[in-house]
Amino acid sequence: MKLRMVMDELPSPKYRSRSMLRKKVRTSGGKLVTHYRRRKANKPVCASCGALLSGCWSESVSHLKSKTQRRPDRPYGGYLCSRCLKSFYKISVRGNE
Repeated sequence: MKLRMVMDELPSPKYRSRSMLRKKVRTSGGKLVTHYRRRKANKPVCASCGALLSGCWSESVSHLKSKTQRRPDRPYGGYLCSRCLKSFYKISVRGNE
């Protein structure tokens, strides 16, 4: 038995990355093929408390919107939640006591 590599069985370089999800699918012809799709992006969370950020889109739909529509326009928008930002401002105004 000769060992032969068939180029049709090798996935193209863009699909060889593990960032793509792979799913084995049986076709109607009885062949087993691999379907590739991008992984779902995680929802954005606050850097301080880890709560989900409201008003921010996940990366999967962010390419459909402009940068200002993707995140809030306030300082630290898309990085800190409003609760943590409020406490951050209080600490910075009062000084480190």
